[in-house]
Amino acid sequence: MLLFFALFAFCKRLRAAIVIVTVLLAWGFGTGWLARPMLDIAQRGYEKTIMPSFAPKTTIVLMGGGTDRRHGELVPKRDSMPRIAAAARLYRQCRESGASCRLILSGGDPQHHGQAEADNYAPYVLAQGVAPADLIRENKSLNTYENAQNVMRILGNAHDNALIVVTSAYHMRRSVRAFEAFGYEPQPYVSDVRENRLTVLPRFRSLENSELALHEVVGLARFHVWRWLHLY
Repeated sequence: MLLFFALFAFCKRLRAAIVIVTVLLAWGFGTGWLARPMLDIAQRGYEKTIMPSFAPKTTIVLMGGGTDRRHGELVPKRDSMPRIAAAARLYRQCRESGASCRLILSGGDPQHHGQAEADNYAPYVLAQGVAPADLIRENKSLNTYENAQNVMRILGNAHDNALIVVTSAYHMRRSVRAFEAFGYEPQPYVSDVRENRLTVLPRFRSLENSELALHEVVGLARFHVWRWLHLY
């Protein structure tokens, strides 16, 4: 919108074309014709949930997905609930296999809601069978790279036999790359896959998918640029 208003203000001769292009883009994003291919790019390679393999020592990392205020209470975002359920389910399966398992909740308070994602999610995973002694809260990270960086500080130089990362399909590629930057070989466990249907009239869901996909594509590009500049 800022770009639209800037172009509209300074390119007076092209105002009609700017309005037409903006309307077409908004329609394409809102109806799914642009949202779907962008979402496909973000989720490519992670469209299915593949069961990871457990080792005698296994660490599961749940990537934070934000919080929302509902009825005056701070709760996990809608996208975070499948991640929480998947992480707790995976932990139970890990324990049933006889392995030594622990779950790291990774997420600070990037939205400035007054509580870290890790602290907000903790009661939910505890209620789903995660033992308090096996739960670790990493509540300082503000982005995906810091998630991996702070988890590395918890694990130290001695990597566990298995490291499993739990997050949504659209966020998985960037998450895996971040952990690989610290020498890990994480196993991805996709908690949920977003779908986008094509419509004639704009839908909020399509606009939301467009924003998420753009965020991930830009974030992944920035990650690689930062790595190339040796800033990561």
